[in-house]
Amino acid sequence: MIIATIATMMAACQQGQKGPLSSGIDLNNLDSTVDVGTDFYQYATGGWQRLHPLTAEYSRYGSFDALAENNRQQLRSLIDSVAALGNTKEGSIEQKIADLYNSAMDSTALNANGPKELKAFLALADYQANDGGADGWMKNEWPRMQRQGIDGLFGFYIGADEKDSKNNLLTIMQGGLTLGQKDYYLDQDPATQAIRKAYTDYIVGLTQHAGWSEASARGIAADVMRIETRLAKASKGMVELRDPEGNYNKLSYDELLKQFPGIDWDDYFSIFGIKKGDVKEVNVGQPDAIHEAEKILEEETPSALWNLYLWHAIDGVASYIDDEARALNFAFYGTAMSGTPEDRPRWKRAVGAVESGLGEALGQLYVARFFPPEAKARMEKLVANLQQALGERIDVQDWMTDATKKVAHEKLDAFYVKVGYPDKWKDYSSLPIGKSYLQNMLACNEWKIRDMIDTHLNKPVDKDEWYMTPQTVNAYYNPTTNEICFPAGILQPPFFDMQADDAFNYGAIGVVIGHEMTHGFDDQGSKYDKDGNLRKWWTEEDTQRFTERIQVMRAYHDSIEVLPGLYANGSLTLGENIADHGGLMVAYQAFQNATAETPLPDIDGFTAPQRFFLAYANVWGQNIREEEVRKRVKGDPHQLGEWRVNGQMPHIDAWYEAFNIGEDDPMYLPKEKRVTVW
Repeated sequence: MIIATIATMMAACQQGQKGPLSSGIDLNNLDSTVDVGTDFYQYATGGWQRLHPLTAEYSRYGSFDALAENNRQQLRSLIDSVAALGNTKEGSIEQKIADLYNSAMDSTALNANGPKELKAFLALADYQANDGGADGWMKNEWPRMQRQGIDGLFGFYIGADEKDSKNNLLTIMQGGLTLGQKDYYLDQDPATQAIRKAYTDYIVGLTQHAGWSEASARGIAADVMRIETRLAKASKGMVELRDPEGNYNKLSYDELLKQFPGIDWDDYFSIFGIKKGDVKEVNVGQPDAIHEAEKILEEETPSALWNLYLWHAIDGVASYIDDEARALNFAFYGTAMSGTPEDRPRWKRAVGAVESGLGEALGQLYVARFFPPEAKARMEKLVANLQQALGERIDVQDWMTDATKKVAHEKLDAFYVKVGYPDKWKDYSSLPIGKSYLQNMLACNEWKIRDMIDTHLNKPVDKDEWYMTPQTVNAYYNPTTNEICFPAGILQPPFFDMQADDAFNYGAIGVVIGHEMTHGFDDQGSKYDKDGNLRKWWTEEDTQRFTERIQVMRAYHDSIEVLPGLYANGSLTLGENIADHGGLMVAYQAFQNATAETPLPDIDGFTAPQRFFLAYANVWGQNIREEEVRKRVKGDPHQLGEWRVNGQMPHIDAWYEAFNIGEDDPMYLPKEKRVTVW
């Protein structure tokens, strides 16, 4: 029935179209000078890479980025149409979108008023006159800045309790690392040492621009590097953060006060409007990092602590002060860390500001114009077909016992599917937007935190909440709600093309769907049951067999040399690699189901199975700079685009069959060395 429904859907969308469906494959994307079995990625995407050279504003440019550029143009047209209305009603969403965008575009006002607004934000005069000195700053000002989006020694969020997933829980988490993660502070390879040197220079340059002398700026830099390095040593690394059990340490509020007495928690939370007694329980995600924060507060001098938070504040708002501050900010984060020569044009940054601050409001306009309801309905049917295929893959696994298969089916059947856009939208009526870019962005940050507290603290989990905006070119799986989400932004070519046949669509968006579904059963998702609770629900034997099989994937990716002397991190990327593998297997199963009765003909010289794999590879076509490669290997749980293709194909039997890959081909992997999970 589902297959027939999909077939009907595919045919219905073609009403009025003359001729057969296209292959969806752009032959210009290929590089026929490369042999399929030698480098499938280059064969499938070499032409795309040649036709899309890196421009100065990109450290990586791929199919995702190309689609995001198209979406950005669409969003700009929406914003321009709203801004053109003029004299919009005060407090209306149109007024807020227009004023936020215009404040980001008004370089004259930004450069004239930015330094003065920065001084007001930092409250320097108040600090200097404060008899409490830095102690007063630490007690009041730094939580106030955190409330406005500035990083502190640690942070918190309110989300689903991982062992009681129907209810929300406040989680205290490690923070304070401007460079994002600990490796940048501790690794001793030349590239990372160069990043630390560039970071120090950036601190000195930006604080001087903000009004400090060179001597003071260098003192600030020394304090920042020392304290952030202390935090880094106590923080968990990216692989450790992937362990849900290891990051779950639930305490009563009284236990928090006893175990972490170096922080005045009552006072801290009060700055966010959380009254004493409102917090009953907390999860301390990374206790060692919070204990180190206590030691820092006790052991570091008031002036050093002041310098640290001064820096976090200036860095956090650098893009909203003036053009020179933005240039210094980009020179570090964009060029030094990612290799990007030039900043994005101002209008793109302005669109990004509106997306960041008023994401769902802009998304509501986006889907009304660019995503018709029938597209959502078609996608929901396609998702149902992939769910059936994953069920079939579960049934044929010889490493799963019947008991585990039963609960796996229960979890699969319980998937909460979100497609296109939310059924209910966020209410931005309490968010004030005026003429100042800095004040607008601070207000947006504060609104988000206030909204999180108001809608989550001591409230049940709202399964209808979205964690991406509709215009986002991405998708996600959330284990605590057991949901898969596919925003409207990704549901268009080269991922979803209703003018192309099943071989293309199952190879592209089909694998994306299967990827997100498989996350529910990867090395992390498999630890959550159908209701989203973190608990063991597989048999011990099945867990052991699963662990042994995914070790093949881990070891394979550990062996990939992405740059001379630099290897991929198979542990960090394990979950995403499992999901890529599962997505391919599930989507290919669904593709076979959909075409079983009416096999597809060869088109453009390729069989249907070949087009399936070419469509998948083209999703990952990209060019990327060396600096960005190094950055992603350190901190991105996703494998690099090249290896999401060449690191997956050798483990897919159907790929060998489609292209007649044999033992003499360099990409050939003996069957006993292939991943056998899905």
